[in-house]
Amino acid sequence: MTFKSLTFICISILFVISCTQDQRGNLSNIFMNKRSFEELVNNFENEERVEWQKPEQVLDLLGDIQGKKIMDIGVGTGYFAFRMAKRGAEVIAADVDDRFLEYVNNKSSKLKTSLVTTRKVEYDDPLLSENEIDHALIVNTYHHIDDREEYFAKVVKGLKDGGSMLVVDFKKDKKSPGPPKRYRVSTQNVKKELTKAGFTSFEVNRDLLENHYVVIAQK
Repeated sequence: MTFKSLTFICISILFVISCTQDQRGNLSNIFMNKRSFEELVNNFENEERVEWQKPEQVLDLLGDIQGKKIMDIGVGTGYFAFRMAKRGAEVIAADVDDRFLEYVNNKSSKLKTSLVTTRKVEYDDPLLSENEIDHALIVNTYHHIDDREEYFAKVVKGLKDGGSMLVVDFKKDKKSPGPPKRYRVSTQNVKKELTKAGFTSFEVNRDLLENHYVVIAQK
């Protein structure tokens, strides 16, 4: 092995270790961010998304959210956050990416709404106070989280008694647009992980959306 080859391998190993230490090593995050920010925004805000994501029908599963406080984990462009605000919810728009937080802030200003406020969170911590929220929503983001049992235990702590979290993510057993199969998480594993995190009961809906499942986890 040449010195040049050895140097390259060492640098590669250090890069992987560095990614893991700051939680940027999640391969699904790396896969997603191969695209530019503009491409991500266009994808998230695509007009056709309403047909396959069915946001209003998904939100109906939360029931009446008028006056409720909800954290949207991995808010992105606020696709669900602003719809929840229209229903009278107070939304914490949480993301690790400053670009999305700026996008949401700008949209809030344009819409003149005070019901959507941004929060910069950590890769390993939603930064919730105890009993702070009534519900949490995480759409197309569950598979991005590392150490999910530890992360969602913090979500459980932040939920009020009787609170719930609604998870929407890609079906693992179906070929569809989205992350590769190896990055997807089955509903069985979602329930297993969230049980260990402290959630007590689950409702699984695999029929509402063609390529996604919905899991409602109760505290």
